[in-house]
Amino acid sequence: MLDQDLQTQLAAYLQRVILPFEIIASLSDSDSSNQLKQLLQQVDGMSDKISLRLDGDNDRKPSFSLHRTGTATSLRFAAIALGHEFTSLVLALLWTGGHPPKVEPEVIEQIKSLDGDFNFEVYMSLSCHSCPDVVQGLSLMAINNPKIKVTVIDGALFQDEVTQRQVMAVPSVFLNGELFNSGRISVEEILAKLDTGSAARDAAKLNAQAPYDVLIVGGGPAGAAAAVYAARKGIRTGIAAERFGGQVNDTMGIENFISVTETTGPKFAAAMQAHVKAYNVNIMNSQRADKLIPAAQAGGLIEVQLANGGSLKSKTVILSTGARWRNVNVPGEQEYKNKGVAYCPHCDGPLYKGRRVGVIGGGNSGVEAAIDLAGIVEHVTLIEFDTQLRADAVLVTKLQSLPNTTVIVNAQTTEITGDGQKMNGLTFKDRASSEEHHLEMAGVFVQIGLVPNTEWLKGTLELSKHGEIVVDAKGATSLPGVFAAGDATTVPFKQIIIAAGDGAKGALSAFDYLMRLPVAA
Repeated sequence: MLDQDLQTQLAAYLQRVILPFEIIASLSDSDSSNQLKQLLQQVDGMSDKISLRLDGDNDRKPSFSLHRTGTATSLRFAAIALGHEFTSLVLALLWTGGHPPKVEPEVIEQIKSLDGDFNFEVYMSLSCHSCPDVVQGLSLMAINNPKIKVTVIDGALFQDEVTQRQVMAVPSVFLNGELFNSGRISVEEILAKLDTGSAARDAAKLNAQAPYDVLIVGGGPAGAAAAVYAARKGIRTGIAAERFGGQVNDTMGIENFISVTETTGPKFAAAMQAHVKAYNVNIMNSQRADKLIPAAQAGGLIEVQLANGGSLKSKTVILSTGARWRNVNVPGEQEYKNKGVAYCPHCDGPLYKGRRVGVIGGGNSGVEAAIDLAGIVEHVTLIEFDTQLRADAVLVTKLQSLPNTTVIVNAQTTEITGDGQKMNGLTFKDRASSEEHHLEMAGVFVQIGLVPNTEWLKGTLELSKHGEIVVDAKGATSLPGVFAAGDATTVPFKQIIIAAGDGAKGALSAFDYLMRLPVAA
């Protein structure tokens, strides 16, 4: 199952196991059971603290559970944990064997203090890049609290369960038999949903914090760059983020960030967070900003109120809340997001080399996307709701000159279809005749605009007609001491590398502002 290189790497990792535990496998005569048996036999013997049993009697076959000696921990994998989940397997083995996880101590304490019976089942796919975060978070909980039971299920191995429970997307988490969450969710977010008193405790901690010199709201590329640049100036820096990494976490491939030939969104986000952690920055995750109060109304310091009731104060604030792609809101869009449904042709276009794709949207962004993709893919079909393309004439002329493009106007997208694992086509209605048509394609790029995450700022500072934060050349907003960076602003070209540079500029501008503040008596 594992090639020699993987075996060597895994054996080196498992030397860190310090506590004895058993792997108990429940197997049948199926090919998948034989494959799992081979995998577990390779793991067995890599550490003298690990022992393998093949006499498990769990109804899910193949599956295996991890049992630390002398405890009642309950973590089961109904899966052959390879692909994206191989890291999840390695971490589960290490954590069960007593190797400490790289999470904040208060997270572990919160897990241990949970009281109640929690039986989690998480359905995942070995090709899903969003699933490992959920699997690893739940595994951590099961290993650290005996009242929490977790079963990780590969939907491809247990199709009957998937059909019965109508699991149409992964990861899908069930708690005590009921759907708990669909999509990516962090361990902190899981704990917040289970521990009803955590929000109040978290708010009290935030309220007790001393004011910052620079407070960054948002943890995407702009926010991360701002945090690094501010911290390097030696000033008190904090970053409050709803989800560190932001939209980057949902990007399949990144191949256009200079000096990084190729990476994935989750890896890039993790690298950003590690870089920020290397400096003296207070990272506050799972924090959603709710209101901004200018310094003139908050006693001389800018105040950011958070959704959990807490608030933070700072001499300067950098807003880097990013933007989200505007959805088509048709059946299949959410199910096949990042499985054929994409939003960034610059990022994901090369992944569709030589295949047929579609673009939804006939404005500048849609036509530009189609032109861009035409140089990479076999064929591009652009679908526009209006009776004509709305892009600039020069772009329309360029698009029409390309031999491998088709334009369909006056068309309403009604469904995105797929085979359960990936998208395979798109259905649209001719608005003139009401006839429905279906096109086979490997992917579709939704280009009907971005929605900046700025609803909470309306009435507080100047926004454009599109809801973007209006900034000047230095990233300054209409409020003194408040700066903004990245996709939430009026800066053109929404790209990771541009957002990162914007964040650095915002931090330097905030520092320049601080230097010019009057010295207190």
